[in-house]
Amino acid sequence: MRPLADWLDQQQKSHPSAIDLDLTRVRSVAQRMGLLPPRYHVVTVAGTNGKGSTVAYLDALFRGAGKHTGRFTSPHLVRYNERICIDGVEAADGDLIASFERIDAARASTTLTFFEYNALAALDLFARKPVDVAVLEVGLGGRLDATNVLDAEVVLLTNVSLEHTEVLGDTEEQIAREKLAVAHAARTVVLPDDGFRALVPAGAEVRLGGAREAAAAFLGDEPPSIAAPMLAGRLERRGDEVRDGAHNPAGARWLADRLEPEGPYVVVASILRDKDADAMLAQLARLGDTLVATASENPRALAAGELAEAARRHFRTVEAAPDPAAALARARALDRRVLVTGSLYLLADLAREESAVP
Repeated sequence: MRPLADWLDQQQKSHPSAIDLDLTRVRSVAQRMGLLPPRYHVVTVAGTNGKGSTVAYLDALFRGAGKHTGRFTSPHLVRYNERICIDGVEAADGDLIASFERIDAARASTTLTFFEYNALAALDLFARKPVDVAVLEVGLGGRLDATNVLDAEVVLLTNVSLEHTEVLGDTEEQIAREKLAVAHAARTVVLPDDGFRALVPAGAEVRLGGAREAAAAFLGDEPPSIAAPMLAGRLERRGDEVRDGAHNPAGARWLADRLEPEGPYVVVASILRDKDADAMLAQLARLGDTLVATASENPRALAAGELAEAARRHFRTVEAAPDPAAALARARALDRRVLVTGSLYLLADLAREESAVP
């Protein structure tokens, strides 16, 4: 049996482009595999920020109500297996490999992106387990995202801000329209406020709120009272250290709003080249006057020196440490609160290194 790492390496190279927004391929393979329509119910979470945390909370609410759940999120921090969970438990390597074998047998000459393999594996495993409801995190956008091959009964929109404008549109309304396209068959759509009500597909009930309101819409009753689960890399607290995967200006602003009263922080950051780094740095500078710039292993990451140069417009003290572990060690040596942020890929790099330490 080929190890999981080999499969993932192959999938990274199997399609000409890493992102190819087109439902035709993934739908055709899903149909050949007998995955459409699903026998379980579907709740989908779309939006710019906060999707992963919202999916985790919905999953916990449904399990608290006695439902068997499937959960699909991306990206992962340490293990690919984190992306697909059943009843709160990560998929096993063997189950993932068996699913990839079935996908390859069904796809024939059809090529798939890494994310499309991921989504198909989730649908395949959900179909083979006693799942009552699958909670799906939408990837890029919504209308052409692989998760949109399923008809969601309840859709929750977390928020909308300008991101991926070259693909989704250059106004919040255009982006919201793309994201809310996953509600094409929904009976209920939960919005954060009334701002995008006019974009909801005709006939769907609109409710305002978040995860609890979406759970109530699905269950037909109030969900159980449980604490929101802690999700790694999302406002994750480790004593005087906070890690958060805020990766765009809206996420950085949300983070600064919550942490500003606790400051000052020494900020350790890596930011991808296709993000608005200047706007993010302006928000993060509210939390302290010192930043240690670093670079995740993602090839899209700004070089540490380049990020440091941009940060000098906002922070009084700026250092550059290309290695993330060294950057974190330097920040800790300054004997103040530490915030690690700017990219989930940075958090993933640190988590992998820490998990490898005996």
